[in-house]
Amino acid sequence: MSDRLASSAARRPPFLILVTVSAIGPLALNIFMPSMPGLQATFGVPYGTVQLTLTLYLIGLAVCQLFYGPLSDRYGRRPLLLAGLALFVIASIASALATTIETLIAARLVQALGGASGIVLSRAIVRDLYQGEKAASVLGYITMAWVLAPMIAPAIGGYLDQLWGFRSSFVLLALIGALTLAVAWFTLHETNINRRTDGRLWQSAHYGRIFASGQFRGYATSLAFASAVFFTFLAFAPFLTVNIMGRSAMEYALWFIPVSVGYMIGNYCSGRYSERIGNDQMVLIGNSLTFAGATLCLVLALMGFLTPAAIFLPMLLCALGNGLTIPNGTVRAISIDPRLFGTAAGLLGFLQMGVSAVISQGVGSAQDHHFMIGYWVLAICAGLSALAHLAMLAKARR
Repeated sequence: MSDRLASSAARRPPFLILVTVSAIGPLALNIFMPSMPGLQATFGVPYGTVQLTLTLYLIGLAVCQLFYGPLSDRYGRRPLLLAGLALFVIASIASALATTIETLIAARLVQALGGASGIVLSRAIVRDLYQGEKAASVLGYITMAWVLAPMIAPAIGGYLDQLWGFRSSFVLLALIGALTLAVAWFTLHETNINRRTDGRLWQSAHYGRIFASGQFRGYATSLAFASAVFFTFLAFAPFLTVNIMGRSAMEYALWFIPVSVGYMIGNYCSGRYSERIGNDQMVLIGNSLTFAGATLCLVLALMGFLTPAAIFLPMLLCALGNGLTIPNGTVRAISIDPRLFGTAAGLLGFLQMGVSAVISQGVGSAQDHHFMIGYWVLAICAGLSALAHLAMLAKARR
């Protein structure tokens, strides 16, 4: 089906609502990061326990994407997205009211279950409407736009934390989620015109068919470790900046802005040049930049440069690389079966978030005693991402 036929077969949702629903999950993740070091004193727990507010959030994002995809292939994107947004609002309110770390961790998990709907279903919606490099281009523009929210989220979160404490961030998230739900109800139309009609709701055979593809496994492995680079950074950067370097949560938030700018530039380049250069070449360039940034970060740390600039400026390169790698790799990974775009997007998201959750929790738990571990894991994940993509391309040529 051509781009024209695909786009005319369904009413295109407004670009802004696609941006907003896909930003809900990353916004909730990043606005909370400056508050994490302070939770050690607030609840009197080790940093490894505080890290669970991030890890279980990622696990929630990972697991429920396995279900959002198939459900949306069967019942459509719209009802699943609206239900996810409603769950997100409820969980944000519960997080704001939490009085123990256990309650907060549980509420964050439920918040992730709702926020994941926008992440996986926005990908599927784009793939419903566009094909090939054009889909990567559109996805790149969407990602470039919604990355503005995570870019300013740590600064907002740090400011709110200093004024009213960590609960104020969740109040803001509840308000944003409620407004997004209201707008989506009236403007987001169904785009899945090739819904599955087979008898079973959730079939492991569909995941098996997708995972059996060497193309999917290669891209998924590369994307999983590329995502792990970013989430490893989220696991150790607040701890290093606040606990080791003695800087404020607000200073961490301000240093985070260049990293987000790098990611936004990468996604802009994906939107601008993917059709011209091609998906695989963009992934190669992105992997090279990510590995260069992670290696530079490690080398500077080994030389004794333990400053915010020595962490965040090399991470700008990593973020730029991820902005090239993730949109292009995503489109290639989920283009296995036109009837299973949602299922493939869900499985890909599960692998990305699952790997990131395991690695980031390991870093968060170990850095109390070995604060350099994050640097090493950063470089290793960047190298594995590049190697996975190169191996997949070499196998395809043979």
